[in-house]
Amino acid sequence: MRVFVTGGTGHSGSHIIPELITAGHEVTGLARSETAAAALSALGAKVRRGDLQDLDGLKEAAADSDGVIHVAHRQDLLSSGGIDAVAAAELPIMLAYGEALAGSGKPLVAAGSIGSPGTGRDLGRPGTEDDPALPVGDEHKGTLRARNVVETAVIGLAERGVRSSVVRLANIAHDTTDNAGFLPTLIALAKEKGFSGYPGDGSNRWNAVHIRDAAAVFRLALEKGPAGSYWHAVEDGGIPFREIAEAIGSRLGVPVVSVPLDELMLPGHFGFLANVVRQSYPTSNLITRRTLGWEPAQPRLLDDLDNGHYFPAT
Repeated sequence: MRVFVTGGTGHSGSHIIPELITAGHEVTGLARSETAAAALSALGAKVRRGDLQDLDGLKEAAADSDGVIHVAHRQDLLSSGGIDAVAAAELPIMLAYGEALAGSGKPLVAAGSIGSPGTGRDLGRPGTEDDPALPVGDEHKGTLRARNVVETAVIGLAERGVRSSVVRLANIAHDTTDNAGFLPTLIALAKEKGFSGYPGDGSNRWNAVHIRDAAAVFRLALEKGPAGSYWHAVEDGGIPFREIAEAIGSRLGVPVVSVPLDELMLPGHFGFLANVVRQSYPTSNLITRRTLGWEPAQPRLLDDLDNGHYFPAT
């Protein structure tokens, strides 16, 4: 299969491309710079020069391919408009893919968020792949966060003859190349503050996946995922936050401390992550495993923390 991939030099994409090539697919990656082009070539992919703002170019690339995997984001918008601006910029991209692929039955696999069924919303059970992206935030006005609008649009392309699906990535995607995700941020905070913190009693649950296992979900969704489906790239479905803090504290040799919930939003330990760390995200992967035949094979989060690569000797 000839696959067009965006975000191929990022944390996820740089593992998705080798996963596809090993399985026999021919990959073309989008590159907006010579540096990115060289990185894609090193991964074994062909290079298409362009950027996410060139919708006509994206449509052409999608139409010329047998399938698309989209994991790129407009990170340049983060400082001015926040994460919602980054997500909102994806909507016209997904609609452009829809125009290019309508009626073809070709696959479009887009990266999504494990929190899209409702961040912080208590489902009373682990979230499943059957839970759609739901309204969150100002529920009285019925507004949707941009991320959820994008995911809903991708799933909606199934009605236009696109084999579209969304891979919801775990909160923590870990491996030896993870240098900018939640886990490195939590480790950096613990170093800065001199203690590893957790919210309240730390019983809120976070999920995780090794990025190489997540890459396999993208490949399997591309190859055989039914149209209009959500997939959960999650191996650890619900680790108590306190256990993550304890693992970090043990490796750094710093105390592990509870941060009272009523102090989380004050200037202090968690900073901009204060609202995120208090949430609970228990998540099931049963449908993904059964339908796609996905079997995670890499180290789980706490085992990976014990491997030491997150804590290099200084």
